[in-house]
Amino acid sequence: MQLIPCPWCGDRDEVEFHYGGQAHLAHPADPDALSDEEWGAYLFLRDNPKGWFTERWSHAAGCRRWFDVVRHTVTHEVRPAPATPAPAAPAHAGTVVAP
Repeated sequence: MQLIPCPWCGDRDEVEFHYGGQAHLAHPADPDALSDEEWGAYLFLRDNPKGWFTERWSHAAGCRRWFDVVRHTVTHEVRPAPATPAPAAPAHAGTVVAP
């Protein structure tokens, strides 16, 4: 069992999460100008380092939020991503915020 640290729910079993791929990917500024090869590279080519790697995860069976973690691709040790801002308080349905 691998524990993944959700910023909102704490450490949870990996079966509660969905992997979202490499974090911090830049979206194309002008998607219409990309060639087929450039689209292919954007959609399918990702870094595959041996060592620490920043990834996106979704807590599908919990708070359903996306967040980043840093995972070692050899040992599978998982740590919270240092650049992740502190989580904001959840917005509740029907709550009205005065200006």
